[in-house]
Amino acid sequence: MVKDVKIIKRNGNKQDFDPDKIKVAIRKSAERVMVTLTPEAEDEVVKLVLEYLDTQTGDAGVQEIHNCVEAALEKVNPQVAKSYREYRNYKKDFVHILDKVYKKAQAISYIGDKENSNTDSALVSTQRSLVYNHLNKELYQKFFLTPSEVEACEDGYIYIHDMSARRDTMNCCLCDVGNVMKDGFEMGNLWYNEPKTLDTAFDVMGDVIINTAAMQYGGFTVPEVDTILAPYAEKSFKKYFNEYKEIKPEASDEEAEKFAWKKTKRECEQGYQGIEYKLNSVGSSRGDYPFVTFTFGVNDTEFGKMISKTILETHAKGQGKKGRKKPTLFPKLVFLYDKEVHGKGKKMRDVFLSAIECSQKTMYPDYLSLSGEGYVPEMYKKYKRIVSPMGCRAFLSPYYERGGFEPADENDKPVFVGRFNLGAISLHLPMILAKAREEQKDFYEVLDYYLEMIRKIHIRTYNYLAKKKASTNPLAYCEGGFYKGNLKPTDYIEPLLEPATLSFGITALQELQELYNGKSLVEDGNFALEVLKYINDKINEFKKEDHKLYAIYGTPAENLCGLQIQQFRKKYGIVKGVSEREYVSNSFHCGVWENINGIQKQDLEGRFWELCKGGRIQYVRYNLNYNKEAMITMIERAMEKGFYEGVNLSLAYCNNCGHEELDMDTCPQCGSDDLTKIDRMNGYLSYSRVHGDTRLNKAKMAEIAERKSM
Repeated sequence: MVKDVKIIKRNGNKQDFDPDKIKVAIRKSAERVMVTLTPEAEDEVVKLVLEYLDTQTGDAGVQEIHNCVEAALEKVNPQVAKSYREYRNYKKDFVHILDKVYKKAQAISYIGDKENSNTDSALVSTQRSLVYNHLNKELYQKFFLTPSEVEACEDGYIYIHDMSARRDTMNCCLCDVGNVMKDGFEMGNLWYNEPKTLDTAFDVMGDVIINTAAMQYGGFTVPEVDTILAPYAEKSFKKYFNEYKEIKPEASDEEAEKFAWKKTKRECEQGYQGIEYKLNSVGSSRGDYPFVTFTFGVNDTEFGKMISKTILETHAKGQGKKGRKKPTLFPKLVFLYDKEVHGKGKKMRDVFLSAIECSQKTMYPDYLSLSGEGYVPEMYKKYKRIVSPMGCRAFLSPYYERGGFEPADENDKPVFVGRFNLGAISLHLPMILAKAREEQKDFYEVLDYYLEMIRKIHIRTYNYLAKKKASTNPLAYCEGGFYKGNLKPTDYIEPLLEPATLSFGITALQELQELYNGKSLVEDGNFALEVLKYINDKINEFKKEDHKLYAIYGTPAENLCGLQIQQFRKKYGIVKGVSEREYVSNSFHCGVWENINGIQKQDLEGRFWELCKGGRIQYVRYNLNYNKEAMITMIERAMEKGFYEGVNLSLAYCNNCGHEELDMDTCPQCGSDDLTKIDRMNGYLSYSRVHGDTRLNKAKMAEIAERKSM
């Protein structure tokens, strides 16, 4: 028997055979692929190893034991055997990983990083975060992905967004900030009482945003902020009214109301200004400025209207020194448009016109239709529930209060506020078509392979995150920031995951159509439409089979727009209309170089609108910002179509003399090239130039330079 067999370690020492060490090793390998081996399976592996050792005459080396365990696992569980085999060379791989991270750290320190325009890589805090993110990305690829998945990412057929954080937390969300603040909450072991005034509400809301946004990656939306803050505005109004009456008992109610209204509005101005300062200057613990969105504009109470108009007026004025004021980038503002309250002659037309004036000066707000055609307006018209965008463009699929994925009955209602996304993985469709042609396979057969690959990663991510503790994000999971988020800190977050979406992203539909038949989306688009419909049908099948809320996401492609070109060229070279530019087109948008007007662009891109319900935005370029009526016409046309519409200008400010002008590269007043320029990144705004430099990558800058229709 093996009781006399010794195991020869790598240093030459000998020790007795210990079956428990084998069990520990195979258990770890199983955990890495989300498998739980039964005690019987573990015993079977040990038994097979012992049977092999019984046939040996001498002592066994470590390598020999490894081979035995691997062979035994192949019989018991091939998936775990594969994990065990891949992990064996971890020391060698880990040295390689550290070498890559060190090189990246050196590059970040001395050159900078422009993968994300929302980070300032000159800052020490940001550099630390970027280095950590790079290490986490390497660990994710090594221990979470299979070799075939890593290969698909490296070649460029799929792109897993935010690899550096996917093992830690969820993605973008609609945080229920109002629910957190109501009745008070605990944050950082301190108890926060519910605010009693509007200025305190702004302060507390800012603290909640900074804290919670740092616990995730992706966009952080405060939905319907006018409705959240209106009750606090009313409290401030009553406080000032009573104070005035105490000081001047003889004063009329009208005088007291006028005083109270003025003071409350001033609180709102200062409170929102404080939010802008905080979100554009205080970096989060993840190294960037929190990507925060506010949606608002539909609350028709007197205090709701005041909140909306004050946000718009304050944002339009900008921040900075007198004569040098510029609009801030965050929060991204989204105006909720309902024709029944914002249309001509309606009671909130004035609020809509304030939004237009703000867009003329700052590009924000974007506009979300609640009264046109399509999914989002349907949810509002039928249930009075608003589907706000998470961040710049992600949207949630419906999830019903009692029925889950389907309404339990006609009285069941969908819930959107407090829900979130678990990550996006994008398909590079031109690459997949090129691969199918090269290998002489049916395109849809190759597409199915990558759809299934993404599906498996999503399921693995879901199961992995389900075992996270609620203590990892207390405001969201314990204090009501997320739907049903009143768990104990020690609870697993699995009960909160069912309403979460998981996104299948699509990029470069324009280049896909060009590769298919040499025609653009303006000239044709039928094949791109056919492919997108096919993906939708496939995802709906996955949804039913897996009972998960998969969604189709029109990928914005910031850094990815250049990376995908490099990947395509490496595999398939430079192809006219496909990879000759330095960037791919994002999402389903027409090429930015197309000489088409706004109406044409809306109609051409509108074909794909309802096929990307999990993430989409449409925008039109305006070369003049003073033609107010034209802007109103285009936006209201988009609202009739049920769009989420962005205004696109190119804003430029001279830091030397304060001159403002659209799209200047040198100040015509003083000749300075020390400019701040703001351009639309994709669904959000970014600095394309800051004191002569840019935070954008070369590919995105090349795209901006060619813009005609965007």
